[in-house]
Amino acid sequence: MTKPANSWEKLRNFTDARVALGRAGGSLKTAELLSFRKDHALAKDAVWTELDIYFLQEELKKLKLETLVLETQAKDRETFIKRPDLGRKLNASSTESLQTLSQSKEISIILADGLSAQAIALHAIPFLQEFLPLIQGHSLAPISLVKQGRVAISDEIGELFSSKLSIILIGERPGLSSPYSMGVYLTYNPKAGNTDEKRNCISNIRTGGLPYAYAAEKLAFLCSEALRLKLSGVHLKDTFDHHLLKNESGKN
Repeated sequence: MTKPANSWEKLRNFTDARVALGRAGGSLKTAELLSFRKDHALAKDAVWTELDIYFLQEELKKLKLETLVLETQAKDRETFIKRPDLGRKLNASSTESLQTLSQSKEISIILADGLSAQAIALHAIPFLQEFLPLIQGHSLAPISLVKQGRVAISDEIGELFSSKLSIILIGERPGLSSPYSMGVYLTYNPKAGNTDEKRNCISNIRTGGLPYAYAAEKLAFLCSEALRLKLSGVHLKDTFDHHLLKNESGKN
């Protein structure tokens, strides 16, 4: 006798969420339980993995980009996890390094581990390869590579570079279906002490998520709008998709 199809199972074709898992008695099927444990382990590893600074320096060197290695007040990974506030502030030596540079650059770009260093290792370079040609003509500060960094570290770095725009690429909080997802945050007129409503965010940049080219075009559009309107965050409306559709219709 043919087993009747489970209509719930069709939903698995449309989402990475754990739906229609089935059961064996009162428990999950063995395959689903093992899959859950594997994804949970990957998420935990993502949080504790250290940022590979040398790898990023070598890859950025290939793009002919100058780099600067900075550290926050979170001296190690455990402190970073337990004290989020310390990941938002540069340590004294990094602050001094930026102060001695004393150069004004229009855009500061920061790469930080956040809660998934592997996300930066996988996605930062291919994303920058798509994004940088879109902002030619703007002066760039050296690419800052930050260990134990949170999003707000971009404010302090951007301010010390006297930048109009600060952009941070950071590993997002890992989920059970996406342990290596990268987010990008944009802030106009970055200053230490800024709060989150002053930022624009592009999230879920990864294989199986937001494509590099689309995310890069969206960020370039937001940069252009932020510089034109002299603002960012909740006051900068993301009309990129409308802008894209308008351009596409104009070509036809």
